[in-house]
Amino acid sequence: MTATTPMTATPIDGKAFAAHLRARIATEVAAMKARGITPGLAVVLVGEDPASQVYVRSKGRMTREVGMNSWEHRLPTDAPQADLLALIDRLNADPSVNGILVQLPLPRHMDESAVINAIDPAKDVDGFHILNVGRLATGQKAMVPCTPLGCLMLLRDRLGDLGGKNALVIGRSNIVGKPMAQLLLRDSATVTVAHSRTTNLPELCRQADIVVAAVGRAQFVKGDWIKPGATVIDVGINRTDGGLVGDVDFDSAAHVAGAITPVPGGVGPMTIACLLANTLTATARANGLPDPEGLTP
Repeated sequence: MTATTPMTATPIDGKAFAAHLRARIATEVAAMKARGITPGLAVVLVGEDPASQVYVRSKGRMTREVGMNSWEHRLPTDAPQADLLALIDRLNADPSVNGILVQLPLPRHMDESAVINAIDPAKDVDGFHILNVGRLATGQKAMVPCTPLGCLMLLRDRLGDLGGKNALVIGRSNIVGKPMAQLLLRDSATVTVAHSRTTNLPELCRQADIVVAAVGRAQFVKGDWIKPGATVIDVGINRTDGGLVGDVDFDSAAHVAGAITPVPGGVGPMTIACLLANTLTATARANGLPDPEGLTP
């Protein structure tokens, strides 16, 4: 294949989709406010990690832009875990806080699982609490991790009914891979979960109508692995000397796929938009209102 071969894939514009989603959330928030209900999201940051600080600022700004209350709580890197758990207890008990997010990663001396599972499952807008994980796996109403939820929205928008599609999820993390597979199963796709140690990965890719790459390795998935016309969702964000790249070799895959998310501008913007969607859903449930249409699996 030469460099002049035209790209055939349709770019999936996650940035535009996320902007439309946030606008819709803002409308729903305004309707809630008219009923005397204001959704509120509390974000907790422990330490001074520069990337985490950027994420937290962005989350706060977008939360306020859609009309929600936004609170940011900071603890020093060396804060005892007991201080973080006490803060979570206070936020759990605060009726004005509908969503709680503890920014990861945490300092090494803290037990990430213990911290996540201290959050009220109804306010766990990251969808990481063990009860939400179990509910998702068993088809019950749950808070769903934001990145997989965003991927699902993009896939439904592109393909409509996912029933009967062969879907390959590359990656088995608790944050993306496993919940992504559960969401695809709920939409009646036929799902295979693979990872970096799967021996026949190129062959599995070539059979997949949907590929979700979340393996955390730069340009790991090659274009000649992709089934012609497949939809490729690239979750990876890898910093290289040439800039940000995904887990998929975009240039080669774009000549084969039917549609593909770019990096940046694909899945990334959906994550914060879905965090806001989860906060809205949590607020509706806390107040005995129906789930906002189209914002849950």
